[in-house]
Amino acid sequence: MPSKSSHEHHACVQSRNTTRQSSIQHRLANKSPCLPARMEGGGMTKEAQMTSLASEHDTQRALRRIQKLSLHLLQPSPFLDPESSGDKNWIVPSPCTGGRGRPLLSVSRAELVEYMKGRHREIQERIFNFFVSRPELQTPVEISTADHRVLCMRQLTALVREAGIRPFRYAIEDPSVYFAIVEAVGGIDISLGIKLGVQYSLWGGSVMNLGTKKHKEKYFKGIDNIDYPGCFAMTELHHGSNVQGLQTTATFDPLTDEFVINTPNDGAIKWWIGNAAVHGKFATVFARLILPFQGKGGKSIDMGVHAFIVPIRDMETHDTLPMVEIHDCGHKVGLNGVDNGALRFQSVRIPRDNLLNRFGDVSRDGTYTSSLPTINKRFAATLGELVGGRVGLAYSSVGVLKVSVTIAVRYSLLRQQFGPPKQPEISILDYQSQQHKLMPMLASTYAFHFATLYLIDKYSEMKKSHDEDIVGDVHALSAGLKAYVTSYTAKSISVCRESCGGHGYAAVNRFGVLRNDHDIFQTFEGDNTVLLQQVAGDLLKQYKSKFRGGTLTVTWNYLRESMASYTAQPNPVTARWQGEEHLRDPNFQLDAFRYRTSRLLQSLGLRLRKHTKTLGGFGAWNRCLNHLLTLAESHIESVILAKFIEAVQKCPDKNTGNVLKLLCDLYALDRIWNDIGTYRNVDYVAPNKAKAIHKLVDYLSFQVRGIAGELVDAFGLPEIVIRAPIGMSSEAYSQYTEYVGF
Repeated sequence: MPSKSSHEHHACVQSRNTTRQSSIQHRLANKSPCLPARMEGGGMTKEAQMTSLASEHDTQRALRRIQKLSLHLLQPSPFLDPESSGDKNWIVPSPCTGGRGRPLLSVSRAELVEYMKGRHREIQERIFNFFVSRPELQTPVEISTADHRVLCMRQLTALVREAGIRPFRYAIEDPSVYFAIVEAVGGIDISLGIKLGVQYSLWGGSVMNLGTKKHKEKYFKGIDNIDYPGCFAMTELHHGSNVQGLQTTATFDPLTDEFVINTPNDGAIKWWIGNAAVHGKFATVFARLILPFQGKGGKSIDMGVHAFIVPIRDMETHDTLPMVEIHDCGHKVGLNGVDNGALRFQSVRIPRDNLLNRFGDVSRDGTYTSSLPTINKRFAATLGELVGGRVGLAYSSVGVLKVSVTIAVRYSLLRQQFGPPKQPEISILDYQSQQHKLMPMLASTYAFHFATLYLIDKYSEMKKSHDEDIVGDVHALSAGLKAYVTSYTAKSISVCRESCGGHGYAAVNRFGVLRNDHDIFQTFEGDNTVLLQQVAGDLLKQYKSKFRGGTLTVTWNYLRESMASYTAQPNPVTARWQGEEHLRDPNFQLDAFRYRTSRLLQSLGLRLRKHTKTLGGFGAWNRCLNHLLTLAESHIESVILAKFIEAVQKCPDKNTGNVLKLLCDLYALDRIWNDIGTYRNVDYVAPNKAKAIHKLVDYLSFQVRGIAGELVDAFGLPEIVIRAPIGMSSEAYSQYTEYVGF
């Protein structure tokens, strides 16, 4: 039974509401629609009469809606209980909280964890449990470069030989399991994740993907069990991204049936080669294939860059082999568990069979054969088989972002500073500025999670089908996601560090090592600026194909489906819609993203055509370079949003779906607000709508803050991955003080 005080309170509210209702109804009853001006003489034109009737009809309809709303707002059901009224659609006012109240959205942690954990959580838990059981294999906060390299190799061999985890088999048979392993070991130590990737994805992957049956039979077992630790020797001192500019040569000697590997100058020294400084015994060396006497007039001919297996150390003694020179690249900013070295070859001879000959072969008499007709096609096919590294980096980068966000959010919930006068201090995550830093980042982490899972599925499909359209799609998608996600993560780690104040600067709280180890993700496996240009170039090809009646690959379908509508002038009516329901409509959000991409693409095509006439192709490209990068990022953001929306719609649990929808809305609207200038410049968004988007982003961040703890818990990261005392789910301060010696 309600208390007497609640009865009296309800009677008071009812009395005030009745008075206000009478006042409103009186004003409504006496409200007259505005009449149009009359003609001189008292008459009214026919057009004016029609306008008057239409105006009166619209006004009466609006007044009826206001009256209905006033009944809802001013006549709440008894004791504010919608159930007792029998009308489940009744609008019930909430108590005033100085604005919008605390979010009412609840999270089923178990359901969210289940939806997020993926298909291969079991093998990841095996890895975590193994390292928990082996404290001597855990990387300490302070460790020298030499000791870190030794430990990293011990970690890898123990994982394979003692824990029984065989990543190489999965890399060949089921890439999705392989990438789950890479994510887990990267959580133990990012250096370990990279060293594993060098052994199995780069060295092992090059042998399996660029070689033929004879290479697989000879090398698979040794690579798998780490008897054959190896390197991937592509980058040179003078050439990194421009692989076609490599200078190392491999000249065929028909007298001995060998290739002669040579470093012609210092600029051709292989540089930054992982596993080379200490542990590697073999290297896949990328070199220009030179065939003597095969060119015009009996001259030598350059057949382009090919890959060769070159032994660099003795299998028994581990001594450097004759004519091979190896030097240590030294201490780095991060990833010091990986032994990067430099290689020089002085006429090193290898058997003809050591050419990885899937796309091009040399016979005993020196004749070259290939199923691909040109150097460019062979080069593209060779690099196309190496996209797995980019897929792995994009996925692993999301893992690093999850750790960083988890530490920052948990600490921000724990840390209390200031508050209202004579009241307890409040959590720093209650401050809007902290929410602005971390909540869109948390939403982006979820968005990237689903986008990279999609990328892995597409990559797995590509490896099984070898379909040319899927190959092209994965190449562009992996380039774009690797560039976009790693750049975002690198910036976000610094924001997370700053969000944790002075305690974020302690090495034990991990932001330093996470930032330093991850930073190179933006460079290796393709510099991010170069990769974004590849995405833009592919978009331009698809754009041309569309207007020539060709087909488009899966990722670019929206260009075919509605390019005309995206490049048309914006609707002046929808540009002003600012209701929350409209702004949170996934159709509006996706249309906004795709409209921006299509406008950028169309205008880029016009600019390139214009500048090519005076500057040539290269000059025009360089003149429009920033435009190209913006286009690529815009497209990748569209792909990420589309995959996030799909993940929301596929979620089997309604409550979890609502939580993901909240995060998806925040991701989308935050991106729109961050580029609001572009939308305003083309009148896609009116000023009032821009203001509404800004306010809604702040409100959605506030709502996400209410469930932020549960959202980071759903990543399912164990303590051995988090490790930062301030990022622990409980007793953070006591663990922190214990670490320093109290």
